Amino acid sequence: MTTTTYDVVGIGIGPFNLGLAALADPLADVDAVFLDQADEFRWHPGMMIDGATIQVPFLADLVTMADPTSPFSFLAFLKDVGRLYPFYIRESFYPLRAEYDEYCRWVADRLGTLRWGRRVVSVEHDAAVDEYVVVAEASDADGVRREEYRGRHVVLGVGTTPRLPAPLADLAHQARALGADAGPVVHTAEYLPHRDALRACDAVTVVGSGQSAAEVYRDLLETAGPHRLDWVTRSPRFFPMEYTKLTLEMTSPEYTDHYHGLDPGLRDLLAREQRSLYKGISADLIDDIYETLYRRTALGAQVPTTLRSDTEVVAARAERADDGAVDYVLTLRHAQLGTTAEHRTRAVVAATGYGAQVPGFLDPVRERLRLDERDRFDVTRDYVVSHDGRVLTLNGEEHTHGVTAPDLGFGAWRNSVVLARVTGREPYRVERRIAFQEFGLPGGSAQARADRTGTARAGSTAEVAR
Repeated sequence: MTTTTYDVVGIGIGPFNLGLAALADPLADVDAVFLDQADEFRWHPGMMIDGATIQVPFLADLVTMADPTSPFSFLAFLKDVGRLYPFYIRESFYPLRAEYDEYCRWVADRLGTLRWGRRVVSVEHDAAVDEYVVVAEASDADGVRREEYRGRHVVLGVGTTPRLPAPLADLAHQARALGADAGPVVHTAEYLPHRDALRACDAVTVVGSGQSAAEVYRDLLETAGPHRLDWVTRSPRFFPMEYTKLTLEMTSPEYTDHYHGLDPGLRDLLAREQRSLYKGISADLIDDIYETLYRRTALGAQVPTTLRSDTEVVAARAERADDGAVDYVLTLRHAQLGTTAEHRTRAVVAATGYGAQVPGFLDPVRERLRLDERDRFDVTRDYVVSHDGRVLTLNGEEHTHGVTAPDLGFGAWRNSVVLARVTGREPYRVERRIAFQEFGLPGGSAQARADRTGTARAGSTAEVAR
């Protein structure tokens, strides 16, 4: 049982809280600890497909955009493992996904502030000393023990969870109820553990859009053999990620200021319209899929596959087929035509994204949290989710901050703001203006309106307080 009161107790150790731990490590005035229920760092293990790359340059590592001299940079990792020159000769800014995971593990191994195997069960507030108490369970050979971690600040880095649309959510249960052999119904987060079973199925349907859907489709396409492979997405097209320079300026402090100051309803609308900024497919992968389809057809090989855009799965059921196996019957609706049709398949891979939610372990301090009318975190510009300003979130603010929330390249900037709040100073310079363009009119921007109502810019002297 610890009696230390930490400056920061981090809950969850994904890339964003791992980056916070790395940036906090050299700071003498920050005593931090980070908890995660996993036994070790693992980043999207279900999607470690051979050859897949991350969609941001290597500079978007855990620390470089806050501190280019950090010993925890991606380049420092490459030098340490003897791959700096091969990476240089490769002449690509984009690390392999497995390489990025290896890098994060390398950083995690060098930090003494990480506590693995700790499942947080509650966060409480001790009013007598005005501290948060994070209660965790740890298991070992002697059983489960309770641990308490006291903190002046709590930083939530629990990330997002896989999301299945309602029509698909009950399919696997229906199949089990039939008592017959059934193919997998899985989210892309669990793709690799089920890949062999999917490859063995007579027919597989990928549902969803974005990079994960494309990677799964491409991976199965090469091994589909005589089996059927289909791809259905409600997006109007198989759109590429927008990667022009002025578009990239939307992952900036200025645009985040602008977006945060908008009406919540408008923000929700923009979130749907801006999917191609961070949920699109890399142009190279789109071209590679086309080239694969072309190559196979040009050589006379039959390609039993169909790609359908603007098509939504509106209903689904499992039923026993004539051969005794299970068919999944998907009801498809075409948005432009308004027509429906049934589509039969033997397995489903859902590339339907992830969602953030308020964790149940926060229930004891729920009245201290800022929540909106939809029971989501009402996140302030500087990532605070509690009325006292001492509970913060990382990657739980997409609905309030827009495209920068899940962006790996913006993680170091956000962590710089968090550390400024914790320390009352700027241990890492917070760059507030990086864009050439303006996102509003003089005196009439969303941020100007917010400033007039008393909301200061993130990391400003008025806002950072220990």
